[in-house]
Amino acid sequence: MTANTSAARRAPPLSLAAWKQFISVAKPYWLGSEKKSAWGLLLLLIVLMLAETQLAVMLNNQSGEMTSALAGRDGDRFWKSVRACLLILAFAVPIYAFYYYMRDMFANRWRRWLTGRFLDGYLHGRKYYELTSEGEIDNPDQRISEDINTFTGRSIHFLLIFLGSIMQLVAFSAVLWSISHLLVGVLAVYALTGTVVALYVFGNPLIRLNFWQLRREADFRFGLMRLRENAESIAFYRGEAQERAYIDSRFDKVFHNFSRLIKKQRTLNLFQRTFSQLTLVLPGVILADGVLSGALEVGRAIQAAGAFTAVLGAVGVIVDNFESLSRFVAGTERLQTLSRLVLPPAGDETVADKRTTRIRKRAGKQIAVESLTVCPPQSERVLVKDLSFILEPGDALLITGDSGCGKSSLLRAIAGLWDTGSGVIRHPPLEDLFFLPQQPYLQHGTLRSQLIYPSVQTALSDERLQEILEQVHLPYLAQRVGGLDAVQDWEKLLSVGEQQRLAFGRVLVHEPSIVILDEATSALDSGNEASLYRCLRESGATLISIAHRAAVRRHHTHVLRLNGDGAWDIRRVAVPLDVESRRAEVTHLQCPQELDECG
Repeated sequence: MTANTSAARRAPPLSLAAWKQFISVAKPYWLGSEKKSAWGLLLLLIVLMLAETQLAVMLNNQSGEMTSALAGRDGDRFWKSVRACLLILAFAVPIYAFYYYMRDMFANRWRRWLTGRFLDGYLHGRKYYELTSEGEIDNPDQRISEDINTFTGRSIHFLLIFLGSIMQLVAFSAVLWSISHLLVGVLAVYALTGTVVALYVFGNPLIRLNFWQLRREADFRFGLMRLRENAESIAFYRGEAQERAYIDSRFDKVFHNFSRLIKKQRTLNLFQRTFSQLTLVLPGVILADGVLSGALEVGRAIQAAGAFTAVLGAVGVIVDNFESLSRFVAGTERLQTLSRLVLPPAGDETVADKRTTRIRKRAGKQIAVESLTVCPPQSERVLVKDLSFILEPGDALLITGDSGCGKSSLLRAIAGLWDTGSGVIRHPPLEDLFFLPQQPYLQHGTLRSQLIYPSVQTALSDERLQEILEQVHLPYLAQRVGGLDAVQDWEKLLSVGEQQRLAFGRVLVHEPSIVILDEATSALDSGNEASLYRCLRESGATLISIAHRAAVRRHHTHVLRLNGDGAWDIRRVAVPLDVESRRAEVTHLQCPQELDECG
């Protein structure tokens, strides 16, 4: 999915604003519940870096010693230096390996914490539904699954690179200063020039291109997911040509943006390569007179060249890592946008609260609608205007009207999914409401988990669950699939009619006080439909239904007709089922096992 918000149309510059975005995402971890662990691990990594830097300086010194010993043909001095190098390496290698292990483990722990934080906000208050329906941002799933991983890994990577660069700068600058003051001055000017060129010539274009690349890759992946999730419908329509055209259009955007990105990266690579390769020549040119005149040992020149390269690597860290840094900044902006929408700072208004008018929810003992006006998200079209009614416990309201008049939209408002509009809806706690859509949602799991959804566990016995399956006319389902704990691809195994009956079973498991049905019996025959509605009516639950069959009317006490353009009328009806029709329905439902298995 995509969104045309102002945040999505621009990429963040490499500036103070980008730094503020980084702080807003990273700060809660370092000041939150895991702050002691976070700071402790960071301190350990700094200690390891200090040890690694000191060992690197010692190795550089011994490298110079070996070269000088060879130039002077001093065997004792050479082998002494070799033994010193081996001793240093005996400590340096395990420290190096342990440092990178701790770095990756730290990033992984941070990812787990940050992912949990975003998931809490994403699922709380049905934010996932609001973001999808209102199109606030594109691909929130990718931001949580991939951008968080990149953010934590790259944050630790760059933090340690910059800290390591400071340590390296201090350690090797002292070595370099002791050999050549001129070399230090040349180095400072050279590094400053390279950093300025990288920031101002390659900065914002690369960040902008990486920002759009992340988004367009996500859009392309979403198109492939859409093809997989709707595979059966597309196969029935034989819509492969149109789907291919749609996916190709998404991929073309990925391809062309990446083409621009690699062209810009090509120029950056030329600059980076030139910048780094010149360091092979500069120290030699500057120190040549001292070596040729005999004032400076060859080993000291080698030592100076090594220190020059190390210090240049420290001060030129932005130039060396600019391409990955630009991707990191682009991903951070995407996370900060998601954070602003699902994790508003304490005391701030949410996005919904900032709207001038909205449907208000109030606690009540029954469903009561007061002057309700319903509009679609991001639209001024009025679907229902100034609607008012009260449903007493046990009442049943049927909502009818032409297609597109707003029936399902009204259900979404009553269920608390939509709040665009005005008026007041009073209802018991949302836990007492149960929604049955036309296409039931079936998760991957056991038959038991499908039946008790959305609960994770239930106190009902297996015998009671089997009785519920019989009540919804699926008496042989558990036996057919291998028991209540059998795991199947339920969407493919069960017909739509069986899925709808299984969804009715969920109502009997949870026994809610209010049941909302949106064409929940569209795939059932009239006998099954009548029996299931009667089961709900006998339970005493309040019903709110959308249905097109005239026979459903007799299971309701009120009919609300939506006439379009916000107009409506409501009236009370009373058409009790006669004994003969009930007897006929029961007879109709007593079908053999093989017929039931066909759905």
